[in-house]
Amino acid sequence: MVQKYEWGLLILRVVLGITFLIHGIAKFQMGLGNVAGWFESIGIMGFLGYAVAFIELIGGIALLLGLGTRIISALIAIVMFVAIFAVKLSVGFMGTEGAGYELDLALLAMAIVLFISGSQKFSLDNKLFGSTEE
Repeated sequence: MVQKYEWGLLILRVVLGITFLIHGIAKFQMGLGNVAGWFESIGIMGFLGYAVAFIELIGGIALLLGLGTRIISALIAIVMFVAIFAVKLSVGFMGTEGAGYELDLALLAMAIVLFISGSQKFSLDNKLFGSTEE
């Protein structure tokens, strides 16, 4: 049973890591100034656009490696929570003309599961620091 659980967490962590790594790369490619400008246009402080881009890029890499999973997952959960309530909630679950918050909610749930789970067997954290299981 534990083995299946660990494999499931590995899959969640890798998929979440790839997703946020790609989103982070996209933000850097569009230019962080443009990201900050978009944040300001929707009523969020522009400097948070920089923070989100770094969380997505560095967090995506860290999740792929299994390094700081609990901290990175908490940061990603906060980003997704804000994305849902500040941007996507008004367009609905499925959205009408664009994407709704369904994907954001799924990513938020994945991040919360990884946050709750802590260090996983198949992670760099576990290899470097040992298991943090209680």
